Amino acid sequence: MQSLFHYVSPPGHCSYLPLETASLEYELVADLSGAEYLQRMLDGWRRFGPMLFRPRCPVCTGCRALRVDVARYRPNRSQRRARKLNEGALTVRIGRPVVTPSKLRLYDRYHAFQAEHKAWPEHPPKDAADYRESYVNNPKFTEEWCYYLENVLVGVGYVDDLPGGMSAIYFFYDPVLRARSLGTWNVLCVLDEAKRRGVPHVYLGYYVDGCSSLEYKATFRPNQIRLPDGSWRDFLD
Repeated sequence: MQSLFHYVSPPGHCSYLPLETASLEYELVADLSGAEYLQRMLDGWRRFGPMLFRPRCPVCTGCRALRVDVARYRPNRSQRRARKLNEGALTVRIGRPVVTPSKLRLYDRYHAFQAEHKAWPEHPPKDAADYRESYVNNPKFTEEWCYYLENVLVGVGYVDDLPGGMSAIYFFYDPVLRARSLGTWNVLCVLDEAKRRGVPHVYLGYYVDGCSSLEYKATFRPNQIRLPDGSWRDFLD
């Protein structure tokens, strides 16, 4: 791994907890291996493309990395419902990330819906170059999971396959099908595949108590959170 750039952002508005002040530490890297990134996640980092980041907030420690215990995972009622709705109806194809017009259209529909109904920031349509920079130019261990309903693309997820874990990076889907709980279905599929591959944990990014868009992660149980001292402990099991 080669470190290209390091930066800590000045304190500013927190997008997860509006009453808190946030700051992020960034590091741009090249030639990141799966083992190196797994260690970075154990140290509290996440990544988007080649950019690593982690919270460096002045006071708040609300962002806590969360991982699911694959071997002991047991679905709750809503997760069993999502499986019943989607298993056998949807197919998933796993491969290397690539940009296509259908993915760009799906991405734009998803974000337009989130902006209208969940007050996400509005963005112009994603062009191919921008999408490629964000989702295609990833390390070799990144997989693209494409979900199809009757041969129509309805969801796209990005997953890191690491030596000792799998990490769900991002997922978007057709908002017309939101009743199918496709976000939940994506996590269930990653958990199934992690079990098949024999890895102990699926990493779901940061859990933030009080942030409704991130609290769902804790419903996949049993799980562990990372404490500020770097240790991991059982959270909700």
